[in-house]
Amino acid sequence: MRPALVLGCDIAEEDRERVAVVYHTTALRGSRYDAPMNIPGLEQGGFDAQSLYTVPAVKLIRRRAVLNVTQLKQVEDKVKLWLGLS
Repeated sequence: MRPALVLGCDIAEEDRERVAVVYHTTALRGSRYDAPMNIPGLEQGGFDAQSLYTVPAVKLIRRRAVLNVTQLKQVEDKVKLWLGLS
């Protein structure tokens, strides 16, 4: 099981129960889409916005760590860049 940052919003009854995830990696490449950071509870590494997936919410197992507001914004900015939204 691979750690991932879950991005999403409240899911209504008529919606599919899917969430977007950005996988954590210990092998950052120095890409402009990488968000390197130290997170207690996870190995040294960061998040790669190019590994953005949607998965059924039922596949989520447990919370391993929590990002602070600054860290979350850093990943959000990289995802927006990858998707051409910034």
